[in-house]
Amino acid sequence: MREGQIVGEGFHQYDLRDHAEVVAIKSAGEKARGATLYVNLEPCNHTGRTGPCTEAIIKAGVQRVVASIDDPNPVVAGGGFGRLRAAGIEVFTGVLEEEARRLNEPFAKWIRKKRPFVTLKSAMTLDGQLALPQVSKRESSTWITSEESRAEVHRMRHASDALLSGIGTILADDPLLTDRSGLLRRRRLLRVILDSKLRLSPRARIVKTADDDLLVFTSESLRSAQARALQKAGVEIVSKKKRAGRIDLHAVLKELGKRDMLSVLLEAGSALNGAALAADIVDRVFLFYAPKFAGETHVPFATANNVKHTPLRSLNIHQFGPDFAVEGMLHDVYGNH
Repeated sequence: MREGQIVGEGFHQYDLRDHAEVVAIKSAGEKARGATLYVNLEPCNHTGRTGPCTEAIIKAGVQRVVASIDDPNPVVAGGGFGRLRAAGIEVFTGVLEEEARRLNEPFAKWIRKKRPFVTLKSAMTLDGQLALPQVSKRESSTWITSEESRAEVHRMRHASDALLSGIGTILADDPLLTDRSGLLRRRRLLRVILDSKLRLSPRARIVKTADDDLLVFTSESLRSAQARALQKAGVEIVSKKKRAGRIDLHAVLKELGKRDMLSVLLEAGSALNGAALAADIVDRVFLFYAPKFAGETHVPFATANNVKHTPLRSLNIHQFGPDFAVEGMLHDVYGNH
């Protein structure tokens, strides 16, 4: 910004390497000299995949930097601001801080823990059921929530690096689990299935559409005929040990973190929802409620015996058509609480 006019803009595109600050400076050209740079995150002051943004800012002659939050990595936090101030650049922080914190939650979790930020999403009736009772055995499953809610789910998928589900959901619904938001992605949504006994059929729709975007975690041998059939169909299979009779969810997240998955959307059934909450891997919940009653307790939101009774923080209520959604945090990924 210079003399009240936007002279350059930019955002980080991972494959193109340059951070947002460098993209904006290149966009502004000579007009960057004497300008004010607005960023949501402290400019980096170290060399990684790119050089330090602080040096690019200083070299461009930027006069003032207005930033929202410090770098969430405690090892480097404040270093960028310190370098800019040492070079005589004015630095102002804390502008729209809460919005920036929420925007950067996946990066903050990954950079601090090398684990992805996990959002548990579910759609249910007012009495907490994930499915409506069928009138007859021939009746196919029906949507609980509205088109508006389902469109929001696809936006959530678009904002995620990976979608995690369990084999029970695949066997019951034969879903695709794809991002159908219509928005451009940097890379395909990684579809991840937990399948301890390797019951996934090569004829499942999710397998038929696999194209280097389907990962299955199992505790079965990778040398079995079933494993070979799935691998031949384009499925990547990773073997993980069980913990308390289930695939170790912490090991799954560690593996996804190694693959640079910053955010995971958990869309599953009662058992995996309960296991995820009991394992304390969920950072945020986003629960859609339709104005309906199932009237039967047959598919509850979560089944587990040792779920921690942790109150939700930063609670928000959203409206989507006739439905509403409850959003809340279980963990502060910045480590402030």
